[in-house]
Amino acid sequence: MDEIRNAIRLVPDFPKQGILFKDITPLLQNEKIGKLIIKEFADRLKGKRIDAIAGIESRGFLFGYALALEMGLPFIPIRKSGKLPWKTVGVDYALEYGTARIEMHQDAVTSGMHVMVHDDLLATGGTAAAAAKLIQGQGGVVSCFSFVVELSFLKGRDALTQYSGDIISLVND
Repeated sequence: MDEIRNAIRLVPDFPKQGILFKDITPLLQNEKIGKLIIKEFADRLKGKRIDAIAGIESRGFLFGYALALEMGLPFIPIRKSGKLPWKTVGVDYALEYGTARIEMHQDAVTSGMHVMVHDDLLATGGTAAAAAKLIQGQGGVVSCFSFVVELSFLKGRDALTQYSGDIISLVND
């Protein structure tokens, strides 16, 4: 996974002073690394019951959809409020300053469906936990979580284990 780690661009003081942003854009510009990421996720997910992959807007769409295609699974977009054209269900969740809302189509998850939640990066776990809550609210089961990068020092896993203890991250920093 060093190849993936080394390709991530570090951007100091973005989006604000004191933050070292992990930019995955270089991963998207390298076909070899992109294929490596999808293969690594697919290998780690073999044997797990997954009926669909839910990707969190917007960077969770990038590898989440490609992985869904690779595994022959449906893809469920989880988006910010007001972005989906059909009837939606949503959940509000806390941010550092205020709240946000994510939504999915009301018919995206059926009772008993095992759904993997994917995003590019696990930080505090708030958005992924909200996605899990949304899936469970429709009767779905969160089979696992997957992330390209995990910022371990922020302890985001702690927010997710109540939904699933199966958490995959390719790069841990």
